[in-house]
Amino acid sequence: MPFAPVEGAQIHYRFDGPQELPVLVLSNSLGTDLSMWDPQIFAFTQHFRVLRYDSYGHGASTFAGGGFKIDRLGEDVVRLLDHLGIANVSFCGLSVGGLVGQWLGLHAAERLKKLVLCNTAAHIGTADSWNARIDAVKKGGLASISESILERWFTRRFHERDPGTVNHFRQILESTSAESYIATCAAIRDADLREEVSTIRVNTLVIAGTQDKATPPEGARYLADRIPGSKYVEFDMAHLSNVELPQQFTEQVLPFVVL
Repeated sequence: MPFAPVEGAQIHYRFDGPQELPVLVLSNSLGTDLSMWDPQIFAFTQHFRVLRYDSYGHGASTFAGGGFKIDRLGEDVVRLLDHLGIANVSFCGLSVGGLVGQWLGLHAAERLKKLVLCNTAAHIGTADSWNARIDAVKKGGLASISESILERWFTRRFHERDPGTVNHFRQILESTSAESYIATCAAIRDADLREEVSTIRVNTLVIAGTQDKATPPEGARYLADRIPGSKYVEFDMAHLSNVELPQQFTEQVLPFVVL
């Protein structure tokens, strides 16, 4: 597996698609890994060389320990692109990946052609909710919260229709390092970009889920209302929109990033 050195750690990444095509970066949600984007790869690689990576401390990426801020996750993307010699990309991030996308739009806009922010917000959740989750993981591990997380990730109808996929994501979540999961929770808790996002000048698409309890639509609408010229799309689904409604997701994202 290929890795890129970042501050005190190694980021696992993967390329799919022809080398001559422009690069599209996909950034995963909290408690998942780069495989969450599998439903999009065939369609996306018709137009892009897709670069996926496991977020810091997730999947096969290593974790140096200790706390960090959301800046760390954004800087990891810049370091990954520098390591690979890639000047600019289009970027699509979901949940905390969307926070990373916002950070890039604010601090590394010259590296971005298009920006897709999925099931995210400029400020996600409350301090109390994140602290309660952190405490639960410290006491009982990720298995103790996996059921409640999966209920937020997918609608009830998806749980009934595709229990195999739900179980697949349960396994990924429960295999994530508890230490890195807790640190990422704290980074999300402390991230608040609400006063800054109006200065993003990258062409942006914002995607929301009507039934998304993790990042409700009002947070996505906040982004769309404040990022100049952005486009807003809302689906009747929960948090992992690209998994629950892969065709509709792809049909919105692909034309946006290709044009």
